[in-house]
Amino acid sequence: MFYRCLAGLALALAATSASANAWTQAKGRGQIIVKGEAMRATEGFDPTGERRPLGEAREDRSGGLFAEYGLTDTLTVQFKGDWQSGEDRFVDYEGRGPLELGLTWQAYRDQRNAVSLYAGYSVSGDGRNAGYAAPGVGERDWEVRVSAGRSLGGTGREWAPDRSFVEVQAARRMRDGLPDETRADFTVGSHFGETWMVLGQAFGGMADGDGARWLSVETSVVRNLGDWSIQAGWRRTVAGRETPLAEGAVIALWRRF
Repeated sequence: MFYRCLAGLALALAATSASANAWTQAKGRGQIIVKGEAMRATEGFDPTGERRPLGEAREDRSGGLFAEYGLTDTLTVQFKGDWQSGEDRFVDYEGRGPLELGLTWQAYRDQRNAVSLYAGYSVSGDGRNAGYAAPGVGERDWEVRVSAGRSLGGTGREWAPDRSFVEVQAARRMRDGLPDETRADFTVGSHFGETWMVLGQAFGGMADGDGARWLSVETSVVRNLGDWSIQAGWRRTVAGRETPLAEGAVIALWRRF
């Protein structure tokens, strides 16, 4: 049970993305996002979904890198990697998390709507505690994902956003040596002028069989500074099974080029 808890938490941490993947990058354009997270849990969800005390607080920290670049107007290459550390009364780990490389293809796009397909391959990290690997990933994993998004215009009212977007994603992850998973993400973003954006996100998933379940929500604010952006937010696990009830701060620095 404990190790499945670790898997659920690590996957929840990794699930969120700071970009809308339904829209691919234009040819020759890209972005890099450096993200830091610090999560803490004193309770968890048991196999029936009820909240239970963990007995001792669990701390999880990570620093991640997400990069994408438009190879063509319809094909974008993506890279993800992070450094993870954490501890509780059972385990103390630190090391590189999984590395993932993938491609996103723009299957459809018009003035307001977009649909894309993603396929990625990842290798496990080297988190260490007497041979203990970073949680939540197999030795070699594959992921396929479909994303659909729609951009919305503003209402013209004072204090209302100038424009917004919604996006949904569904993914299937085939894990080496661990139960396969199904994931789903939902994002709403609202732009206020050219300098501010507010994001609301929900992401969850479930492992096959009797594995972990998780659902987390995150709210954040993004300040645009030309080619740079700063994001700050808060994340909390709101439901699950065999998963810690974790919450904490998220901060990210974006660079577009």
